[in-house]
Parts: sequence; structure tokens; C-alpha cells
Amino acid sequence: MDRYINTPLTKEVCKDLKAGDYVYITGKMYTARDAAHERMYNALRVNESLPIELKDNIIYYMGPSPARQGRPIGSAGPTTSSRMDKYAPELLDLGLTGMIGKGKRSKEVIEGIIRNDAVYFAAVGGAGALLSQRIKESKVIAYDDLGTEAIRELTVENFPVIVVIDCEGNNLYEIAQNND
Repeated sequence: MDRYINTPLTKEVCKDLKAGDYVYITGKMYTARDAAHERMYNALRVNESLPIELKDNIIYYMGPSPARQGRPIGSAGPTTSSRMDKYAPELLDLGLTGMIGKGKRSKEVIEGIIRNDAVYFAAVGGAGALLSQRIKESKVIAYDDLGTEAIRELTVENFPVIVVIDCEGNNLYEIAQNND
């Protein structure tokens, strides 16, 4: 089913999304990859506040290439999500409701998704140039020293993703494998 949603991504919206749904996101979301996740994790260990509000927000696991002239961002394809699995359960427990990446997630992340009525989306790997066309604004908001791994706030319009793991734990990768 095609679904058009706006951010913030509330738990109520997450509860309506099902594994296999095609979703088009409009609004704000954040980017963060390995280095930014590690820095947020370490900040939490010493009771420092995070540079972004997690509640009802989406983190896109992406490190963009440099923007071409007249564009807010370069190629913006997803990175492998499992590299963030060490950090994701705690971020979910702090209110994160959506993650976008590619690939499978650990049992602990899936449990965190279910426990927090969240959702895991996949963006199409290899389609970074096309995905970047859905990004209308991009600005670094934290950890600028990390370069492409800095945290960015993106403004997106009809950003295309697929629900891979819904808040009930239904997993599109397993469903597709079982139907073969």
C-alpha cells in the first residue's frame, strides 16, 4: 500500500504502517552514521544532552557526497544499518520512532522497534542520486568535524522508502524469503 506521511513520525502513525508498505515522507529528518552514533552514545554515557531531539523523529543512515552547484546535497543513498545496531535500541528507548537504511537488523533492534512502536524503513541502495532529488534542504546541525558523517537536518518531500520492520515486528525480509 502507498502511504504519504508527514513528520514528526508519531507512534500513532507508526502503528498504521505495515511491513511492505511504500511510504513517501515529507518534512524534517536527520542523518547520522557510525561516528555520529558513537558520539551520541558516548554523550549519553556521561549524561550529556544529545544534539537532536529523538522523540518522534527519523534518523537516515546516510553520508552524502558533496552538493553540486544549485543543489542542497549530493548523492544521498543509504548505508548499511547493522553498523548502528549497537546504538539503536537505546535511541529507540529515548523516543526515536523511525530509522532509514539498508539491510537486516539485529534481534535487539527488532525488540526495540516493537517495545517502542517504531519502524525501520529501507531506502533503495544505489539510488542515491535519485533520492537526493527528494531532499529540498540540508544543513549540518552537529558534529561538523565529522565531515560527511556529521548530523544533518534534512527537509524532504515525498522521500520514498519501504517499511521493512513494522511496530509489530513483521519483517519484510523474512516475509519475502518465506514466500520463495
